[in-house]
Amino acid sequence: MRHVLTAILAAASLTSIAPAQPAPPAPPAAAPPPNEIAATIAKDMDGLMALYRDLHANPELSEQESATAAKLARRLKAMKFEVTDRVGGTGVVAVMKNGSGPVLLIRADMDGLPVTEQTGLEFASKVRARTAEGTETGVMHACGHDTHMTAFIETARLLSSMKDKWKGTLVMILQPAEEVGRGARLMLEDGLYTRFPRPTHAIAFHDAANLEAGKIGYTPGFALANVDSVDLLVRGAGGHGAYPQGTRDPIVLGARIVTSLQTLVSREQDPFDPAVVTVGSFMGGTKHNIIPDDAKLLLTVRSYSDATREKLIRGIERIARGEAIAAGIPDNRMPVVSVKDEFTPSTYNPPAFALQMADVLKAHFPADRVSETRPSMAGEDFGRYYRADKSIESFIFWVGGVPADQMAKAAAGEISLPTLHSPFWAPQADKVIATASEAMTILAMSILKRD
Repeated sequence: MRHVLTAILAAASLTSIAPAQPAPPAPPAAAPPPNEIAATIAKDMDGLMALYRDLHANPELSEQESATAAKLARRLKAMKFEVTDRVGGTGVVAVMKNGSGPVLLIRADMDGLPVTEQTGLEFASKVRARTAEGTETGVMHACGHDTHMTAFIETARLLSSMKDKWKGTLVMILQPAEEVGRGARLMLEDGLYTRFPRPTHAIAFHDAANLEAGKIGYTPGFALANVDSVDLLVRGAGGHGAYPQGTRDPIVLGARIVTSLQTLVSREQDPFDPAVVTVGSFMGGTKHNIIPDDAKLLLTVRSYSDATREKLIRGIERIARGEAIAAGIPDNRMPVVSVKDEFTPSTYNPPAFALQMADVLKAHFPADRVSETRPSMAGEDFGRYYRADKSIESFIFWVGGVPADQMAKAAAGEISLPTLHSPFWAPQADKVIATASEAMTILAMSILKRD
């Protein structure tokens, strides 16, 4: 035992006087291999960005998307989809059957907006066109539909190349006229659910101007709002501005109506059931000293439930008539309320399915890239596909497009971010397209999984 202690002490003494030796460097941690889908998308990115720039530079207005539809239909045909064009006007339906199983509808919207682009991008749109009303305007993909279409094409390519990993039927649709709230309705009315396989599931995404590029947001339940455009014609009796006593001034009456309309939300609406009534335009008169016969108000009205939508519209009619009676307007000159045909119904993500899809995304992407987001008062007619058959499991999600540095500056109050529909909206397209393509593909493979 003593010899053992002596040896230990000697070793300790030698250790204490020996120069310290640096620890050997740890072997570098192996970078996790990128998943197969992300790696493939990365290889395809040059071609995807070329397609994106072409779509961005050549936008077409709602129900005028013929060239856009044709160039994308050619790509789908090359992937061996059964392609039908001119569905609901300029819509395209591409079907790929791959054995028995669910029928998954994947949608992208094609139309641009009557906005003159001011992004300064090298490939900025210089397109000019006439609206359906005959107004000449610049045209821009100010809502990011160019990213939607590009990711749609990559998702189609990925799924068509991996048929051994899923089974069922893909029904991939390129939809016109989303911006005017008619495209989904037109495709449904043209037999989308009767001429083609009826979907059991439906998914789509939208780029977001309030999320960092590459991050994903989802909302169970109501995700987007009912949107109504309401015209309100206020009728009076005009005359000379110097003799108002001989008139019934529609501008004063219109101002009263604008003020009273605010009570529909502030005093009649449940605070836990959001609603918006905004007067976006007030037009009346031609000259300083003439009281006109008429004035016109243009309103946007937003809600989630159909019951609230109906209540708001009836409330607008009631307030307009009530204020007119108070102003002494005769019965034959009562205000005229017209609800335009641009109605976009609310978009509802059935909660159980939304959470199921969110779990798929969270299992695939890093934890900080997928989060629940608040409902939006914007409109999106993707909701019509679920409303037409509520047995369908439906899910729309957001993919952020704001560059990280701009997001940080906005959070610090240094800049204001452009919104969707802004002439300055330029998403970080490569991140939107890559993230959306990957997300759509893994969601599709989850829904169409093999046993």
